[in-house]
Amino acid sequence: MVPALSPSRASDFKQCPLLYRFRTIDKLPAPPSPAAARGTLVHAVLERLFDLPAAERTPAAAQALLGPQWEALVEQEPELAAMIADDDRLTEAGWFGDAQALIETWFTLEDPTRLEPAERELYVETDVDGLVLRGYVDRLDVAADGAMRVVDYKTGRSPSELFEGKALFQMKFYALVLWRLRGEIPTLLQLVYLGNGEVVRYAPDEHDLLSLERNLKAVWTAIERAATTGDWRPKTSRLCDWCDYREFCPAWGGTPPPLPEDAALIALNPAVSGQVTPTEE
Repeated sequence: MVPALSPSRASDFKQCPLLYRFRTIDKLPAPPSPAAARGTLVHAVLERLFDLPAAERTPAAAQALLGPQWEALVEQEPELAAMIADDDRLTEAGWFGDAQALIETWFTLEDPTRLEPAERELYVETDVDGLVLRGYVDRLDVAADGAMRVVDYKTGRSPSELFEGKALFQMKFYALVLWRLRGEIPTLLQLVYLGNGEVVRYAPDEHDLLSLERNLKAVWTAIERAATTGDWRPKTSRLCDWCDYREFCPAWGGTPPPLPEDAALIALNPAVSGQVTPTEE
């Protein structure tokens, strides 16, 4: 029973302790999201594209991967197909067209014929003073001199400065884990926003990552306190407008489900709360 945090769950708690509870303890399902499913599909295509020889990594080849990758996703989660069929605002052709447009945007930002990723969908995990930090990195590029570039694909638009910190938090989290694992700080963190074709780059340093490490320890201490006391109070902000769980939130007139008897164990024990998956990150 080792304490563990992913960047998504750490961000959840920092945003709102009750959100962390809803996702980690209560495991409330979020409503099906066409945008999230499309993002998962685009990530899968961009991962599989690098299975091809460099010269064959073309927009046409990526388009050809859309159908097979969607079939693979639907096989794992059959409700994804029903999500499109049941939404009057969606057509299959339009939905796939939007996914194809995001992939075409990526080709204007990066040239896959000149890239040879060292890792794709890389699971990383390290122990920091008894706290396990873990997650999935979309792509890790390693130069001949060993310099690391951490790349993350985002299928939405680049955020305003108000929300940019959350995305950089995730990337610094990966940088910290890689530093502890490999003894070298990644040279560059790169966020590729396919929604509006913007690339955000950030060069972390030791001060950044040590500060993040202290912050994550403080977050875990607060999670332990909430798990012990059962006090998962909501924290309202502008992000509430996009929350999937407002109907259960007392800040919005809702009532949370009763806490399970083993709530504290679930909150703190990754074997109970489940392993992190690539789609969570």
